[in-house]
Amino acid sequence: MDSIEDLLRRLEQLNAIGAALSKERDITRLLESILVAAKTITHADGGTLYRVTEDREALRFEILKTDSLKIAMGGTSGNPIDFPNLPLHDDQGRPNDSLVAAYAAIHNQTVNISDAYTEPNFDFSGTRQFDARTGYRSQSFLAVPMKDHEGDVIGVLQLINAQRRPGGEVVSFSSADQSLAESLASQAAIAITNRNLMLQLEALFESFISLINLAIDEKSHYTGGHCQRVPALTMMLAEAVNANTQGPLAAFSMDDRDRYELKIAGLLHDCGKVTTPVHVVDKGTKLQTLFDRIDLVDTRFEVLKRDQEIAALRAQLELRDQKDASAEAQLWVQCREAITALEGDRDFLRVVNRGAESMKDADLQRVRDIGQKYIWRNVSGLQSELLSPDEVENLTIRAGTLTAGERNIINHHIVATIKMLEQLPWPKHLKNVPEYAGGHHERMDGKGYPKGLTRDQMSVQARVMGIADIFEALTASDRPYKQGMKLSQAMDIMYKFRMGGHIDPDLFDIFVSEGVYLRYAHQFLDPLQIDTVNPEAWA
Repeated sequence: MDSIEDLLRRLEQLNAIGAALSKERDITRLLESILVAAKTITHADGGTLYRVTEDREALRFEILKTDSLKIAMGGTSGNPIDFPNLPLHDDQGRPNDSLVAAYAAIHNQTVNISDAYTEPNFDFSGTRQFDARTGYRSQSFLAVPMKDHEGDVIGVLQLINAQRRPGGEVVSFSSADQSLAESLASQAAIAITNRNLMLQLEALFESFISLINLAIDEKSHYTGGHCQRVPALTMMLAEAVNANTQGPLAAFSMDDRDRYELKIAGLLHDCGKVTTPVHVVDKGTKLQTLFDRIDLVDTRFEVLKRDQEIAALRAQLELRDQKDASAEAQLWVQCREAITALEGDRDFLRVVNRGAESMKDADLQRVRDIGQKYIWRNVSGLQSELLSPDEVENLTIRAGTLTAGERNIINHHIVATIKMLEQLPWPKHLKNVPEYAGGHHERMDGKGYPKGLTRDQMSVQARVMGIADIFEALTASDRPYKQGMKLSQAMDIMYKFRMGGHIDPDLFDIFVSEGVYLRYAHQFLDPLQIDTVNPEAWA
């Protein structure tokens, strides 16, 4: 019979176990902790934890442990359980009452057996075969159903061979053992259910995030990869900082909750782009809106060329009576010269429209001159300058393809991101998501946007995401306006950003010293982009 002291000690263990189970986030470790705890408070030599399958037709082995045989399978042991599931019904749909664990699950009832070898109501043939192979003697059994908050059985705790202390003699599971195991099973079921509910909520939440990113991707396939690559690089760099034990960032650390929070922030860092007009996001040339307006300019040049030909033909006709061959030839020379000039200016505008290189002052003036010197007759019969003021503004963008107004529209996405994220009722473990996601366009020197934060005003996580966002943009090969940079070129630019107060210097040093940039490159970049990076050249 159990002593009062032993019962009190085991009750204290039960309370401690319940508190520990409520904190465990990993479902595998949770299940293993449940079985170990059940074995501990009942002094059982062995035990198995089963879970009801999704179709509720069988019990699936999750964890199996027998101390005296040094058997550990499932869970964190690394040894898979290859036993078949225990069916809850036979082929005719009748309850499988011959197996102890199945009976406990089917009838929602604890089964306490003193000796399996003398028990007439259950089939222990499999147990006897196991004992014959191993030399073990399975004797006392305790099978306890685990019920969720709705009363549904979600699993079974099966314990084998209670042991008397000291000495280890195998005895029956006492009524106290059964009560403690039932209490633990109840707490365990709640812990498992809560964790499953959390996993379901997290899965639902991440599905909504994927939905937002899909919406962005559907608007612009150029940003879909960005929304996946930036979180991946963010986590790579954050893990490298977490592993770092020296230097200014040695105190930085992350647990599983911190990792999840940063992961969510990474996935949502550009959610505001769902509000950005697609013709701005996808603007691959200077004249592109819903379509590339360079085609309209081409059409006007074609009209001008035809006007030249028509004018020459009319002049020729006027000379017909005079039959002046030299004068007619001169007209055609002038026409061809004019057409050649038109084609030269048209080709120049085509090159300028790509926005691939920074424009010189002379090139900017040539665009303005072309826009004014050619007069064409539009479909209404009105004479107009070749280029409208808006087209001149776009074609005289010095670098890139965005006007100042369009760049402001693009930059507004981070404001929209912050506004969207701040509207959500974040739980405690995700409360920093808006700050992490909203800071990736800030600079260490305070010259970034939207808030002009300095390094000291930003979390390490936000600074990590800033580096990830820039490096991904430099090396991305799916942008409409540029090719993906070589790795060495991108790293040279990143180093300049480090020295210029754009990105965190300490984070960049880890980015380089731990080879984060190279791991990312091998995983996400075209092999042709990966060349040799020489950090010594930066000194």
